[in-house]
Amino acid sequence: MLRHDPTSIAFASDNYAGVHPEVMAALVEANGGDVVAYGEDPYTAALRESLSRTLSAPVAVYPTFNGTGANVVALQAMLPRWGAVIAAESAHINTDEGGAPERMGGVKILTVPTPDGKLTPELVDRQAWGWGFEHRAQPLVVSLTQSTELGTCYTPREMRALADHAHERGMRLHVDGARLANAAAHLGCDLAAISSGAGVDVLSLGGTKNGAMGAEAVVVLDDEAAPGMTYVRKLSMQLASKMRFISAQLLALYDGDLWLRNASHANAMATRLRTHLVTAIESGQAPGLAFTQDTQANALFATLPAAAAARVRERFRFYDWDEARGEVRWMCSFQTTAEQVDAMAQEVIAALAGSPR
Repeated sequence: MLRHDPTSIAFASDNYAGVHPEVMAALVEANGGDVVAYGEDPYTAALRESLSRTLSAPVAVYPTFNGTGANVVALQAMLPRWGAVIAAESAHINTDEGGAPERMGGVKILTVPTPDGKLTPELVDRQAWGWGFEHRAQPLVVSLTQSTELGTCYTPREMRALADHAHERGMRLHVDGARLANAAAHLGCDLAAISSGAGVDVLSLGGTKNGAMGAEAVVVLDDEAAPGMTYVRKLSMQLASKMRFISAQLLALYDGDLWLRNASHANAMATRLRTHLVTAIESGQAPGLAFTQDTQANALFATLPAAAAARVRERFRFYDWDEARGEVRWMCSFQTTAEQVDAMAQEVIAALAGSPR
């Protein structure tokens, strides 16, 4: 029995989207018969080989169930009990993981406020101090989110500057790459340019937000940066017994260009929505609407009056980002259509103008 409306439209999150048909086909292909469990399967082996080619470096790959799990496992392996991670105040590990890094991973997060979600070497230095001081958690990892929680993207040069800065101070660089594909699509670069080529030590590689059913992975680019990953993943309840089904999804995305096709489309839909609304602002048709961040990946951040937001929500679901100032977030995904974007833009414009439907 179908229990949802397959024609429904949401701009709340790329997590709302379904599974890409090519990923679903890969799952079907991986099904049937007995395959060795816990990662000793041909799909996981192929994934390791594939990502080593894609990232232009020999890597160790540890598939996980979800992004929070990937981040917590990665940071646990990278940090001793007395260690701390420096991150932007808006980073996902700080704002949207329910305290999992602290409660489940025992990881102290040292945050820095940023206007656009991006760290810089200068911002890192606000928290990069106190080594050898026993009363302070030791800053030993810098974690950045690519693309950021505010939809902005680090360039390869910016990432390399952060990596060099961290390494010069005895720290490691972790990247939360839940939307790494969207960043690469925006930047027009390959995945290696914003991972191995940028000095990243450990990467949380996303899949779920870009067409997978549920698949993420910790990708270790420097073995010395994350000792004990094999054990940490198990004790953190992220070791899949039927791992072939996670690996098969990531293979479907990253062994070819599906990751790029999906991310490019999601980004293009976000750009299309912004273009419609900027045109409306400039023509005076959208009073009270203003964008608060650049639209670089597949997210838009804007402020609009509460009454208008409430009207738009009657048709399209989306989230408040900063309710106090009327800031909302709109997300596009690989399955967002141009027609849906156009309908959303028309609804926002009508709501701001107070026009009847």
